[in-house]
Amino acid sequence: MQIIKLPFLSIVSILLGVVSFAQDKTVDVNINTNSGGSWYAQPWVWIVGAAVFILLLVALTRSGSKSDA
Repeated sequence: MQIIKLPFLSIVSILLGVVSFAQDKTVDVNINTNSGGSWYAQPWVWIVGAAVFILLLVALTRSGSKSDA
């Protein structure tokens, strides 16, 4: 069984190497980052979102720590 595995694995590895080199192709991608229309790209959205998250986190942790003393 070992005699069959070695040539088979050698052939498979050579074929995978050939296929991986065949994929070497240059791709021209043009990305326009100056759209400005995305709401999530605005800094104030992230600041407001972080503030709301922190307030919710504080409210949830304080409501869970009340004791009946």
